[in-house]
Amino acid sequence: MNRNLIYIILSLAILLPASLSGQSVREGAESANMIITAVERYNERDIDGAKKILQQIIAEDSENDAAWYYMALCAIAGNDVEMAEQGFRMASELDPDNFWYRYRLARLYSMTSRPELTVDMYEKLLEDFPKKSDLYFDLVEMYAAQREYQKALDTLKEIETVFGMTESIAMYRFNLLRMLDKQEEAFKSLEEYNKEYSSPYVLSTLADYQMSMYNDSTALAYYDEALDLAPDYAPALLGKAETLRLTRKYEEYFDILDRYVSGMDSPAAAKSDYLMAVVQRTDPKFINSFRPQLDSVIDKAVGLHPKDSLMLQTAAVYYYSTDRKDLAKKHFKANVEAWPESFASAANYIEFLMYAEEWEDLSKEGRAAFDKFPQETAFLEMASVGDYNLEAYDKVLDICTKVLEVAPKDSSKTLRAWSTMGDIYHQLGDDKKAYKAYDKALKINPDYIYVLNNYAYYLSVEGKKLKKAYNMSKRTIEAEPDNATYLDTFGWILYLQGKPLEAKPFFKHAMLYGGKDSVVIMDHYAEVLYALKEYDLAMVYWNMALKKNAGDVPDLEERVELRKQSMKK
Repeated sequence: MNRNLIYIILSLAILLPASLSGQSVREGAESANMIITAVERYNERDIDGAKKILQQIIAEDSENDAAWYYMALCAIAGNDVEMAEQGFRMASELDPDNFWYRYRLARLYSMTSRPELTVDMYEKLLEDFPKKSDLYFDLVEMYAAQREYQKALDTLKEIETVFGMTESIAMYRFNLLRMLDKQEEAFKSLEEYNKEYSSPYVLSTLADYQMSMYNDSTALAYYDEALDLAPDYAPALLGKAETLRLTRKYEEYFDILDRYVSGMDSPAAAKSDYLMAVVQRTDPKFINSFRPQLDSVIDKAVGLHPKDSLMLQTAAVYYYSTDRKDLAKKHFKANVEAWPESFASAANYIEFLMYAEEWEDLSKEGRAAFDKFPQETAFLEMASVGDYNLEAYDKVLDICTKVLEVAPKDSSKTLRAWSTMGDIYHQLGDDKKAYKAYDKALKINPDYIYVLNNYAYYLSVEGKKLKKAYNMSKRTIEAEPDNATYLDTFGWILYLQGKPLEAKPFFKHAMLYGGKDSVVIMDHYAEVLYALKEYDLAMVYWNMALKKNAGDVPDLEERVELRKQSMKK
């Protein structure tokens, strides 16, 4: 049973008078007083106390409809659906003219997902209480939920006959006709409504339809009509703005966009959603061509909603996408300051600092964010990226140790921590500790190919345990056969094992998948070709490597020169 729905019934029940019609058996002051006392107990949420009194009344007089009704309400409070149904049914049978008894029984059927019984009850209620407008709309919704759209339309027609045409009826009919896939008829129904009545909502809906049919002039006419009725009506302003943008009437577009952003009727979330869509989905040429106008719109939106998180984020993304990192940083930071307890605001700021390569702030703010959200070790890991780029390797190791302390049972976090520690120890020249860290990582995940590759490559550089290196590297190319880095490691190990002919096809394959972008990979391939006495091709790759080399391979020029001299001999 849905507890929220139960409380709705309870709150409605409290509004009912304590003395209900239909008490045809037990009369007199004693009976009335007992009912009143039971209702008081019920309203005070003393459900057990109310039930005891009601049970006594029913035991003495089983035809007391009010007692059955309140017994049903007590049953709902206790999630006893069966007893609630019995109570409402008994009350309805004892006094079939009481609207509330039957209505509550119908609602109970609805809440317990029995649509056929619900609809049947509503239809009978409408026969007996034709002036109850809420019943009609409830019934329309039920028919629609059961996809009986034609019945829903027929019921709407009855509503119109009894109560007259309204905007809500017109829009409901419009939506139902669309559900029946009668698009043309749906919009004609709105046009007919618009001839006699008029509303900004209907006019904007008609305009949206005309725009979808590429009738931009007709769409603009409808939007203008809507704005004549309500100059600040946000959907019409936004619809007109988009129509003008799509038809490249940019001067008018920015005038209307300015009105839309300046309006107080439209929520900040709607404005930020639209502006974000413009920033992220519009041709960059448009953004660059109209940067001053967009700057003005963005600044005005932030000025009107200076503490709105979505608006600040939108401004930050806009300025970042237009390569103004200082302004982007200002808005990301403002968002964090405005919402210090927001995880999303902190995460967006930290992510920006990483992409902006502001390593000092990344290190500092990542730690600050972790202090606020001590379970989110990702902030520490981001801080370690800043530390790494600042070559503060001891700080990176400290963060990894902290992650292992905070999340010892989280395999994904501990895996990354041990893996990073292995890389850092290698960077510091302590391969013994590096390999111990890699072993710890591989105990957590024996198939973690990032560690398998690095571990294998570093062993190959040392020329140690090449069999172990071979076995680890082999698993990486089996997992990712087109990864140039992994192919290089495996091919180089084969070369070191004295198997240049076996190594060659792996390097050839690497060349097809990005190997030519790496000085190291091309140098390795050239060494393999040199060993196979394919000197001309070896020099092709060495020359390519020399052109790209920016310190990646420090001894490259000297070694290539030695190889040239050797080839001449």
